[in-house]
Order: sequence, then structure tokens, then C-alpha cells
Amino acid sequence: MTAVNSARRVEGPSKDGPAQQLIDAGFAWEIADAPLLHHGLNMADIAHVLDLRHRRIIPERAAASLLGVLLDTHQTKPEDFPYDAAYGEPYNSRERHFVATIGDDAGWLHAGRPRREAARVALRILLRGLTARLAVGASEFAATTCRTAAKYREVYMPDQTYLQQAQPSTFGHYLLGFAPPAIRDCERLLDALSQLNTSPGGAGCVNGSRLLADRRVIADLLGFDDVITHTRDAMWQTDTFVDVLSTSVSLLSNQSKLAEDLEIWSSQEFDYVDLAGPYTRASVLMPQKRNPYALSIVRGGGGVLIGRLTGFLAVVKSPSARSDNLIFAYGEIPKAVEFATRITALMEGVVDTLSVNEARMWERLEEGYTQATDLAEFVMLRCGLDYRAAYLVVGEVVRDASGRGVRGVDITSEDLDRAATSVVGRTLGLDAEEIRTVLDPRAIVATRSALGGAAPEAVDAMTEEYLARSVDLGYRANHALEKYAAAEARLLAEAEQVAAGRGA
Repeated sequence: MTAVNSARRVEGPSKDGPAQQLIDAGFAWEIADAPLLHHGLNMADIAHVLDLRHRRIIPERAAASLLGVLLDTHQTKPEDFPYDAAYGEPYNSRERHFVATIGDDAGWLHAGRPRREAARVALRILLRGLTARLAVGASEFAATTCRTAAKYREVYMPDQTYLQQAQPSTFGHYLLGFAPPAIRDCERLLDALSQLNTSPGGAGCVNGSRLLADRRVIADLLGFDDVITHTRDAMWQTDTFVDVLSTSVSLLSNQSKLAEDLEIWSSQEFDYVDLAGPYTRASVLMPQKRNPYALSIVRGGGGVLIGRLTGFLAVVKSPSARSDNLIFAYGEIPKAVEFATRITALMEGVVDTLSVNEARMWERLEEGYTQATDLAEFVMLRCGLDYRAAYLVVGEVVRDASGRGVRGVDITSEDLDRAATSVVGRTLGLDAEEIRTVLDPRAIVATRSALGGAAPEAVDAMTEEYLARSVDLGYRANHALEKYAAAEARLLAEAEQVAAGRGA
């Protein structure tokens, strides 16, 4: 048989330039995110050169030369740096600029590190700051919610489920319910921050690097708390970013619920609340309109982040060790976290300046039948009826009273006797004065004094607890920001010494 000749597979880099379509659809996408990564790439490169110098891998002269151009780049605004999609991703543009500036000394920057590692480090530097600032915003939103809730702890209102009147409560108790989810999200952000602030430096793309035996050196230089141990995990993990993004979505979803309620309650039909003027927007056609525009932004912002989370989850559903997992994260995740911070600040401003129509809330409370549950429980306890029977008696009373236009607070013992005769075949003989007390919304709220209840003293206790937790979380997040800034200041100071020939 005659052997079949087959062409051997060609390995190694192509000598051809990139296709224009690849530049337009791929490299241009990455270059668009270069301004976001610019600072982090500078920090990553400076730390890498110092690490190489620490190990005596790079000549002193080359280290000084490289650090000099890196410090100049650090002082250059991203929009003024020659990032160009024609050369590939941001790292390639940086390399081209460094070679053009200092020649072959720039080649030492590649020792022991793939270009993707630089971007991984840069992304974490960027995201740790953004995540800490979002945690600060979440803590401030929770704290402001607590303070506003305390202000309105004795403003009575009909609480609602399904937009139907449910039971008497207070606006303070209602509003305070949005603080604990924000606190939990803030705690989640700080937990995620501890994962984010770990170093992928020295991972060497897949299996480590023979040149960088101790990966903690670069971690310490950059202010990371620890090293991501497994090198593949260091280079290719995505769950930490999913965590940050999903918590951002959760935070805005909580605010969106509040925004939707307030949008309904600020209508003329409800007239429960009013947004401060700076958070509204007028119609250019209808002079009477004062739209709660800030609430639309909050609601829409929550939807935008849900989309970004969904998109990222779709991208990372792939085999392992794929660059496309993170190429699309460099811009999307930082932008999402920063956007969440702005939305959170907006919602804090809304809550801080909100006006409440106390008289209108009380009027609606008096008109309705939110006392029904308490009345049924009273009948059960006083008359020895099972709760189901008491429920049916009170339900009959409410139907009759609403049909006759009688308010819940005006239901009488005679009304109860008529209903009881129809439902259980006997009268109840309840005291008229006791009935009036049972039907009083203020008295009902006062009974909710157990842990978490709507009674003013219970709201005060929760407010004190939640406010203290909010302040502590904000302190921790701000402390993290201070720590990152201090580490970067030390890094730059050391780099400046070496670049000036004064390094130890």
C-alpha cells in the first residue's frame, strides 16, 4: 500500500497580522476596557518588576529603566496612553510603547508571567476598590434607612400584602424592613472582598513558574491579603466574580422593591409619601405632573444588573481555562459594581429626604378593616370559639359593615352578635368598650412589642441594632480602602527609589 502523505500541523505564532474582523470584533472590545484596567495594569507591572529584582532575575539597570517608564505610564491618563486595537489587547499596546521608549529592557517584563496574569491582577485591584466602595454605599443606605424609620416609628398606616390592606402598622416598621437585607448584602460584599483581595500573581498561566518560587512577595507588594493557591484556579476562577455581581443584584433588588412601593404610594390615588423635589422630574407637556423619576432609575438599574449577571453566567458556562470567560468581564463587572454604587447612593438620598403624609395614612387606616385579625383572635380567646369559627364570624361582620359603609373602627358588639347568630347559632355578648379597644389601630400596634414587632419600642430596639451593624460594616469597608491605598503608596515609593538608582 502507498502511504498517504499528510501535511504536518504548523505550530508557533503566525507571521500574519490579525484579520481586520478580529480587530474590530475582538481586540477593539478589549481595548475599550483599557481605561478601566489602566491603573491596575500599572500596579501589576510595577510589582512584577520589583519582584523580579528581589529575586535578582532582572539586571539593576533594566529594572530602573522599566520602572521609570512604568511610573511615567502611571502618571499618564488612560485616554492619553496609546492603546490601539490594531496591536491586540491592552497588554500588547503597553508592550509596544515600552519597547519604543526603552528598547530591549522592556523585554524583561515578560519573565515568569503571561500577559493574562497581568490583566487578572489588574481586574482584582480594580474590583477590590469598587466592591469596598459598594459596601460603604450599602452600609450608608442601611444606616439612613434606620434613621428615617426611627423618625416615623409612630406614624400609623395600613400595612399591605398584594397591595391589599393587611394589618395596622407604622411607616417606621415598614421602612426598617429594608435595612436588614442591605446589611446582609453588605456582609456578603465584605466576604466577597476577602476572596477578591487574593493574588493570582506568579501563577504562570497554568502550572506555576520556576522563576517565582515565593508567590507571596508580589501579593504583599500589591496589598493582597493572601495568594490564590492553585495556579489554574488563580488564573481562571470565575465564581468570585459571580459572587460580587450577584450580591450587587441582590442589593439593587431590595432597593427596587422599596422604589416600586414608593412609586405607587406617591401617586395622587394613595398620597402616602412625597419625594423631595431634587429627586423628581417634571413633564414638559403636562404642567401638573411631578414624576418620581429617581425611583424609575432605581427600578431600571436593578433590571440592568440582572441582565449583566445573566450574561456573565452564560459566558462562564464553558470548558476550563478559557480567556473568553474573563475578556467579557473586564468591563462588564466593574461597570456593574460601580453602577450599583451610584444607584445605592441615589436610593439613600430618596430615603433620607422622603416626606410622609401622616394624616392620609391614618385616614386610610381608619377607613379600612385591618383590625379583622385581632378581632378574630379576641373572639377566639374571649368566647371559646376555635379560630376558624371566629374567622368566619368576623368575616361576616366585615362583609356586612363594608356593605353598609361602616368603618372597621366603628364595628359594634351588636354587629358581632348578628354575625355570630348567623354563623355559629348564638350571640357572643361582648363588652362594647372592649370591642372599641380591640378595634383601635394604635392599641393593636402597641401589642406588637415582641422581638421584631411594629410597636415603637420594638422598632427602637431593632433600629439601634441595625444602625450599629451598619456603621461597623461601613468602617470595615473604609478601612479596606485605606489599606489598599497605603499598599499602593508604598509600592510606588519603592519603585521611585529603584528608578532613581537609590534602591537598596
